[in-house]
Amino acid sequence: MRSVAESIKPYGDTRDDGKVQLSFTLPIEWSERADEAARRLVRSMGFTDVAVAEGRPVATGFSFFVVYAATPNSVDIEAIAPSAVAAPTMRLEQIDAFVRDRIGRKIKVAGACIGTDAHTVGIDAILNMKGYKGDYGLERYAMFEAFNLGSQVSVESLTRFAKEREIDALLVSQVVTQKQSDVKNFTALTEMLEAEGIRDRVLLICGGPRVTNIMAAELGYDAGFGRGTLPSEVASFIATRMAERRVT
Repeated sequence: MRSVAESIKPYGDTRDDGKVQLSFTLPIEWSERADEAARRLVRSMGFTDVAVAEGRPVATGFSFFVVYAATPNSVDIEAIAPSAVAAPTMRLEQIDAFVRDRIGRKIKVAGACIGTDAHTVGIDAILNMKGYKGDYGLERYAMFEAFNLGSQVSVESLTRFAKEREIDALLVSQVVTQKQSDVKNFTALTEMLEAEGIRDRVLLICGGPRVTNIMAAELGYDAGFGRGTLPSEVASFIATRMAERRVT
């Protein structure tokens, strides 16, 4: 087995073959000529052994392609900071007891899908009482006061709500990522909180299928949670981080 310190490459048919699969749309009618255009485009990106596995029309004047190719590049995994949120995960009863002992009051948490995003599955999974995969949501916790503000919430109204209700932690979700709408909305929220002078007292957490903790940190958030996150993981992070803040 290789050392984790070594660079790694994509794995396709055999170890270190660098094989990857790409998919994209070109604004041309599908034909063999279009297939060749897709192949040449991928070759121009530095890939080798390029093969068009699928090419077909998807609309008038547009074609969709799936291309199989190999990259000569690798990545040093040791050069990347750990992405996981560093917080011990506790069960509901343990978290309630921890908050009762270390915080001494209920933690106020508000969650919303910001911007024009109408996808509430993720935020509901974390906040709703029924939770996700048998893991109860924050509404079920005795020591959390959870506010689910739903979807399409503007950063202005969310900031106002956080300020008026003296919210301890904000959970914001974004599924739509076209033209970096998620980054723009996440950034707008941090800027608004800072302008209102409440950023330092609010734990700011973002979530979504493409969110990572590394991305969250770059945008000025305290944490980021991606696919498959359980409510207890978020609750544990909020509780332990708030306890740390009280100590410091």
